[in-house]
Amino acid sequence: MQRLEVREPKPYPILIGRGVLQEAKQPEGPLALLYDRKAAPLAETLAEAWGVEHRLGLEGGEGAKTLEVYGRVLSWLAERGLPRNTTLLVVGGGTLTDLGGFVAATYLRGLPYLSFPTTTLAVVDASVGGKTGLNLPEGKNLVGAFHFPEGVYAELMALRTLPPFTFKEGLVEAFKHGLIAGDEELLPLEGLTPESPRLEAYLARAVAVKVRVTEEDPLEKGQRRLLNLGHTLGHALEAYSRHRLPHGAAVAYGLLFAALLGRALGGENLVGRVERLLHWLSPPPPPTPPWEDLLPYLLRDKKKVSQSLLWVVPLALGRLEVRPLPERVLQEAYAAWRARL
Repeated sequence: MQRLEVREPKPYPILIGRGVLQEAKQPEGPLALLYDRKAAPLAETLAEAWGVEHRLGLEGGEGAKTLEVYGRVLSWLAERGLPRNTTLLVVGGGTLTDLGGFVAATYLRGLPYLSFPTTTLAVVDASVGGKTGLNLPEGKNLVGAFHFPEGVYAELMALRTLPPFTFKEGLVEAFKHGLIAGDEELLPLEGLTPESPRLEAYLARAVAVKVRVTEEDPLEKGQRRLLNLGHTLGHALEAYSRHRLPHGAAVAYGLLFAALLGRALGGENLVGRVERLLHWLSPPPPPTPPWEDLLPYLLRDKKKVSQSLLWVVPLALGRLEVRPLPERVLQEAYAAWRARL
């Protein structure tokens, strides 16, 4: 079992392995359980072990991260008269993790919560760092808050129930962490499966990158922006496709675009490494609209500062810059991106 500790801005433990539920300490006070129905076996095990009376199962996916579902969950808590010392237990993938964290951040001005991620995406990314939020029809993650969990408990047995592509797409974020940290050991993904002996250590290594970055910049004022590598174009593709393009696939295509930008600006050629990732992932094809058709989605990106859209550009492994770019450079890289697909 792998144990990590987040220290800033609020301490909490992260446990990754098999049998972590036995290591999780039950909080005092009332409990409420919000879970993805696909993760019902793990949720039921937790509920029975801790005697959780209040349970709400939802369908996962981007459809869970809406104002409508958010309101439904708030009403569910309110109807039961649950008080401010209630701990919300969130069991599920990335979308349930984002939704549950935002519910905890806002119900009665803030509840404590524990995260039990059940997908590779949630383990590596969504459950760590305190970002919570919802989508709007106009774009992804445009509503949200920073709200840090009391603990993260990643039971790897849950990953065995994932469809193969769902398992693989979450590891795109781990690959991204390898690019950011310059960690060559995070870049080869071939051979990783839910049964792989090296999976536990690999996931912990990837999570440790995010922990280091978010401890240094918990509220995304500077260094944490590096974690958006591949996400600017990726989120635009997701929104343009009405979320038919899965998140991991969108980020992988966004990483290819970022690598092309880095090469165009004189950096190391990382295109081949990202194309190896795409070959391993074998994602569905992305939408390839004209640049002008993507602009409305890009300009609503939550990472925009004033009127400037900031791009994370990899110039080499472990060396990235965050800056606005000329329209000409973007359009030329986008043309090259479309040509390689």
